[in-house]
Amino acid sequence: MVQHVDVWKPYIKDVLQSKVSELELLGYEGAHEAEVWECLKNKVWKKEQEKPLFQVVQDILHLSGSVYMSYLTVQSQMHTDLMEQIQALNNADK
Repeated sequence: MVQHVDVWKPYIKDVLQSKVSELELLGYEGAHEAEVWECLKNKVWKKEQEKPLFQVVQDILHLSGSVYMSYLTVQSQMHTDLMEQIQALNNADK
């Protein structure tokens, strides 16, 4: 049965936690389930978020540390750019 990946999330908590533990063992300290899930949705499932359960589990287990780190780097950069824009706007108002 094919479902949106969000439908499968409650059923795969243990798999997701296993991936978080694996990432932490690889040195990605501070890995969180929510970040891993968002990474999968935005990087791995970006074009197709309707998947069978086995495919969702397989994608989680095959998520590499480099893909996860790339996602975190982009998110950090976007956050930094946003903060710089907010500061520039605040300074322009003065």
